[in-house]
Amino acid sequence: MHLLGVMCGFAAGAWLGAAEAPTKLVTLGLSPFLISLAMVSGVLVARWTLPTLMKGTGYVFADLREKPHLIVWAILAGALWAVANTLTVFAIRDVGISIAFPLWNTNSLVGVFWGWFFFRELRGAGWESRLKVVGGAIAIVVGATVLALASSHQAGATSARATTGILAALGAGLLWGTMYVPYRKAYLSGMNPLSFVTVFTIGELGTITTLAVVFRGGFAPLLDELAHARPALFWLFLGGFCWVLGDLFQQYAAKYIGIGRGIPLSNTNQLWGLAWGALVFGELANLAGSAKALIVVGSLIMIVGALGISTAVAPAAEQSSRREAMARECDRYGLDLTDLDAAQAGEDPLAGRVTARRWWDILIVAAAVGIFIWLAWGAERPPIAMDLRWAAALLVPTVGVLAACGWLLWKRTRFS
Repeated sequence: MHLLGVMCGFAAGAWLGAAEAPTKLVTLGLSPFLISLAMVSGVLVARWTLPTLMKGTGYVFADLREKPHLIVWAILAGALWAVANTLTVFAIRDVGISIAFPLWNTNSLVGVFWGWFFFRELRGAGWESRLKVVGGAIAIVVGATVLALASSHQAGATSARATTGILAALGAGLLWGTMYVPYRKAYLSGMNPLSFVTVFTIGELGTITTLAVVFRGGFAPLLDELAHARPALFWLFLGGFCWVLGDLFQQYAAKYIGIGRGIPLSNTNQLWGLAWGALVFGELANLAGSAKALIVVGSLIMIVGALGISTAVAPAAEQSSRREAMARECDRYGLDLTDLDAAQAGEDPLAGRVTARRWWDILIVAAAVGIFIWLAWGAERPPIAMDLRWAAALLVPTVGVLAACGWLLWKRTRFS
């Protein structure tokens, strides 16, 4: 299960990195709130479509009925994600994808702390595992500091704008790191990630809609802005859809190896973000050689730290400590510890107890396809300089890791 969780973390990194590419539209003058709202709308479509395809709505509703206490936690996680995602758009606007990515990936530190504090991760892990995790966390901080220093050399960015972008990225990292608390709580309670994300999106959409309405002056100005942005909406929806693919892999990584290990692995998205920013959008073209060197060194340091954390396999004593956390959830909410153990081992306690797929599952999938066809019909290529050859080169391994890891996840757990 550790190996499966590690592979899910790497797959998450590829798709979370690709999903941020459409946010470059902020450089054309589109509001960060509009971009975030459009992406969340695409996320909503994907979060209902993919679970419907993989398990069916009957399965999702049965899972939620067994664990209703987790609904409010999923909504809270979605609200945190919406604010963090909006901050990332500001960060990309001010310092670019290649620099903002590693800065908000300091969420690894936050996740490691909350995993230890709330869910007994690393308790009984031994000095070797603890050293890998703590050393990796320190490396992430050092790498982020190096990248922040490099951002001060970015061409075209004032000192005030660079500072704002750095703070926005770090704020997103803090919120995203805290967002994983509901994740881990859900999976220690035996919930399927596919069920969790369907409720998660309610918090996302409600929060970002509120932010957009408040900061854009009401519904009427927001609707006008959406109408003017019609040619770009397809790309933003597509970005949201790609983000969900990455998030689902991240959810499975958090389920099977914990947030202290799963988050750093998914944070390999910084490599993909760096590749998209530098190779496709040419973000590093006007930087001095010293600044480019700092960005490369900072990214490598952070990746080494993340890999160090990922190799810290949980020993028997730590797994026993995790089971104590699961028993606590059982006592608090009246759950069956046997079912929770089965879920952690990749089995599906709901298998055989859920009715067949419902007729409306077909309607959900058809509606999602129809939305994307309608948006694609009026889409235009954004007037942003892009190297399409590099874009195609990055898409090939991204799709490949989706197919490989998706197949392994199905073979071992049937997406449980």
